[in-house]
Amino acid sequence: MAEATVVSTLTENPSAEPSVRDFLALLKPRVMSLVVFSGAAGLFVAPGSIHPVLAAVAILCIAIGAGASGAINMWYDADIDAAMTRTAKRPIPSGLIDPSTALSFGCVLAAGSVALMGVAVNWAAAAILAITIGFYVFIYTMWLKRSTPQNIVIGGAAGAFPPMIGWAAVTGDLAIGSAVLSLIIFFWTPPHFWALALYRANDYAAAGVPMLPVVAGRAETRKQILIYSLILAPIGVLPSFVGVSSAAYGGFAALLGLLFFVMSFQLFRSDDDRDAKRLFGFSILYLFLLFGGLIADHALMAA
Repeated sequence: MAEATVVSTLTENPSAEPSVRDFLALLKPRVMSLVVFSGAAGLFVAPGSIHPVLAAVAILCIAIGAGASGAINMWYDADIDAAMTRTAKRPIPSGLIDPSTALSFGCVLAAGSVALMGVAVNWAAAAILAITIGFYVFIYTMWLKRSTPQNIVIGGAAGAFPPMIGWAAVTGDLAIGSAVLSLIIFFWTPPHFWALALYRANDYAAAGVPMLPVVAGRAETRKQILIYSLILAPIGVLPSFVGVSSAAYGGFAALLGLLFFVMSFQLFRSDDDRDAKRLFGFSILYLFLLFGGLIADHALMAA
């Protein structure tokens, strides 16, 4: 991590004291919300039961672990963040938080979230949480992000683990149902981030990040988005076939998958940044609706 990159910014504002809001920004709350929601979905639909207090602790640990990953990511990527207009105002490049403080903050949260999960819930869930944090920090942030246009594809595995963590918090192990939920996120991640990368390609190029539009071009990126959206559509329906949900959820998921594909096809044909932005926005809504529908379906089945 090029810590020296942000030293000049810090020295320009030496009297600045980080606020609670600055530390919260380190946790990447928008990303955290998706992680927490998918983790909660895994916990909710897992077979068996868990005490409500322990369920809340498990979700809290997932949130803290996700935030810890975000803080360490911001520490390591401070040089990239400083070069991109989208991220230049984050706490470290803007000089609000010292890089070493951010690193310490992230490490303490990471260790604390894993320890609390293990002691309060179970060590299977804690182990998967630790693997998730480690994969995001060491495999994605420190290795893949700067070295390959497939960074999002392989690194997306880290974002796919939370449903498994939630599931293991209830059952103490893993099963095909939890794997299917993670598979949904794994195939959702590339089109989601590539849509963003299409209209932020200049930012990524300036920062030297080899995102697919920068390396392979816009046409290839649009084609890959279309391919992944085509794969994602049937995978979103899979919970209905492995006993996790009913046919009603399957129909709802199929409709969402069709909408995702139609928007991807529109982007494939148009090469318009407005379509890329629309797909990016819808992809977030898609995941919330899909897992929200899964939770609602499970609640109705249990009633």
